[in-house]
Amino acid sequence: MMDMFSHVAPRYDLMNDVASMGQDRWWRHHTLDALAPQEGEIILDLAAGTGASSLPIARAGATVVATDLTEAMVKIGKRRYPQQSFVVGDALKLPYADASFDAATMSFGLRNVVNPGIVLAELCRVVRPGGTLVICEFSRPPSAVTRFMYRLWLKVAIPLVSKLASSHAPAYSYLSESILNWPDQRRLATMLELAGWTKIQWRNLTGGIVALHRAVRP
Repeated sequence: MMDMFSHVAPRYDLMNDVASMGQDRWWRHHTLDALAPQEGEIILDLAAGTGASSLPIARAGATVVATDLTEAMVKIGKRRYPQQSFVVGDALKLPYADASFDAATMSFGLRNVVNPGIVLAELCRVVRPGGTLVICEFSRPPSAVTRFMYRLWLKVAIPLVSKLASSHAPAYSYLSESILNWPDQRRLATMLELAGWTKIQWRNLTGGIVALHRAVRP
């Protein structure tokens, strides 16, 4: 898995923009709104990749710790955003003390880990009581028509686009399969509850292609 993300790192952000038809910027905007960072807060951005998701949080005045398992992603991020703090770290065993952060967020990374439940529990451990978690992840559109069109996009369009825009096209076959096999909104909410989170809510974006889940650490 880490080798795959190392291969795609050089054009990762470009491919995200092309494959989502620019929707990834809108999704980041809504993730920021749900997170509602405050000046002086310390926020963990897990699976941050090259740091594109961390930058808006930092601009809101919070201190962001961008954390990713893939050294190649972190290396590119440090070069692009030298003012940003980056850490190479495993989501299954976060290198942080209990209650280290006021909030945490994870965008499009949870479905790529071996055990999402462990990651959600780790996030609960490192966020302070009363702190928030925002998960932005691909999900299941409620509309059958939207689901059909979305499957067509994943199965046909993404492989074609990846050949043109990606630095490692085979990785995007995995992308399509991981999205199609990922739990729906309600099942992810249950996973959050089992990991210790409370006050769980979700909101669909782009017809449910993506969902924002927000939860609070008790």
